[in-house]
Amino acid sequence: MLSSSLMNNSLCLKDSSLSFGLNSRRPAAADTRRRSGRWKSPEAAAIPNLHLPMRSLEVKNRTSVDDIKSLRLITAIKTPYLPDGRFDLEAYDSLMHMQIVNGSEGVIVGGTTGEGHLMSWDEHIMLIGHTVNCFGSSIKVIGNTGSNSTREAIHASEQGFAVGMHAALHINPYYGKTSMLGMVSHFETVLSMGPTIIYNVPSRTGQDIPPPVIHAISQNPNMAGVKECVGNDRIKGYVDEGIVIWSGNDDECHDARWTYGATGVISVTSNLVPSLMHSLMFKGVNSSLNSKLMPLIKWLFHEPNPIALNTALAQLGVVRPVFRLPYVPLPLAKRVEFVRIVKDIGRENFVGEKDVQVLDDDDFVLVGRY
Repeated sequence: MLSSSLMNNSLCLKDSSLSFGLNSRRPAAADTRRRSGRWKSPEAAAIPNLHLPMRSLEVKNRTSVDDIKSLRLITAIKTPYLPDGRFDLEAYDSLMHMQIVNGSEGVIVGGTTGEGHLMSWDEHIMLIGHTVNCFGSSIKVIGNTGSNSTREAIHASEQGFAVGMHAALHINPYYGKTSMLGMVSHFETVLSMGPTIIYNVPSRTGQDIPPPVIHAISQNPNMAGVKECVGNDRIKGYVDEGIVIWSGNDDECHDARWTYGATGVISVTSNLVPSLMHSLMFKGVNSSLNSKLMPLIKWLFHEPNPIALNTALAQLGVVRPVFRLPYVPLPLAKRVEFVRIVKDIGRENFVGEKDVQVLDDDDFVLVGRY
């Protein structure tokens, strides 16, 4: 029986003259090489692209990069929960249906808004696959398969494309950060998997993706564009260079679209008022509608997203009032304020059919283990 160390070494040898048959001996030539000091250690770890990425030759759902580049309204969809913290797929499917009938062209599954960072990868990929299976013929499904670990980002993207997602959303490595060259290498690696949107949100990652990085990867055939949260001046610079951009800031998206040339928006607000956000992106300059929506948008982002969105959807009765910690609902005063905002904009413009409720503190369920 081979020793464990010998077995481990045998996995790394490539084209070696060593033989591990029970009755075999190392050839004399190998003995000579070792005695002469000219033996070279195995280089299997340095051999590129033998098995990565494990992408299929089939284009899932026949999605081209141009199909992704043309999307104007993409919703960062909320993930609802049951009281035990598991996904509430019935509520999720209802949310998806409301997005489709009100004109959303794409969804980000498991993004910041969808709380992908609170999911296991099994949950994450399951939800992407479920969304594709149920709605992939009606809306583009963009899976958030980004990670601060390139290894994890590769693996998640392989699985996401295998279950049929149309595109991936990838963030720059966060917390640990990296150099500009490291960012380029990270993105080039994940771009090899399929159509990809790059997501720049320095307030969450702690590191900006500067224009030189985007320029370096912009010619990659799988590069669909950038979700940019730095602001409209940055957006204009990219647009002038022919790079497709989606605004990542709902409060700036109207001007980004109609003044600065952004293709559209990846929106949180469209979870609540998809038809109005559709109008904002499709029907030309509408400063009046933009101003009308601003109190809602400011309310949504006065605490870190998705705290307010989760609270609002519960108040509208379209999801259960269940939060996965560390998120907790907004306090009573803010819930009262949301009821006023809904009445001002018009309940008919919001998702769901139930009357908006304030809800009591005791109505909310906070789940730490699930």
